[in-house]
Amino acid sequence: MKSIHIKKLILSAMFLALGIVLPFLTGQIQIIGNMLLPMHIPVMLCGLICGWQYGIVVGFITPLLRSAMFTMPVMFPGAIAMAFELATYAGVVGYLYSHARWQCVKMLYRCMIVAMLVGRIVWGIAMAILLSRTLTGFSVYAFISGAFINAIPGIILQLIVIPAVMVALNKTKLVPFRKHNSMHKKKTAH
Repeated sequence: MKSIHIKKLILSAMFLALGIVLPFLTGQIQIIGNMLLPMHIPVMLCGLICGWQYGIVVGFITPLLRSAMFTMPVMFPGAIAMAFELATYAGVVGYLYSHARWQCVKMLYRCMIVAMLVGRIVWGIAMAILLSRTLTGFSVYAFISGAFINAIPGIILQLIVIPAVMVALNKTKLVPFRKHNSMHKKKTAH
């Protein structure tokens, strides 16, 4: 049991490191980073592979640590709002997927889409609260633009990369898909 916890801690540290390093692929250009959402992929994978609890922590820490180290994303309001958003992504996708009756690509997509919607709503709420005391505020247009329109390339990238990684991990038996055996449960209930 202790070795499983240590393994999950090590994997979580790796996902945290990936979340800090991947944005360098966008060349620190904020517009490209906002479109491709490079921190989202390792955070969601952490929630799926290590569990929702680890994913929440990694999701919350990643943007804050990256902001403190490299000033990108800007701490206020960007990194703070992203901390809540990424923690939500990892927590929701990890929880839903781990409690799903079947773990397969179809269920993975369902869990990811729900997590993306809930995470974007949380980001919008966080931004509205953080910017409520400023002159600019946070409009519905800014929410729709930031959460959906500008993020379309990143959403597509996530919907391609994350299932591809999970399928590869399934094929290598490192993180196999599983199906609950309802017949076994019925037999043990009698």
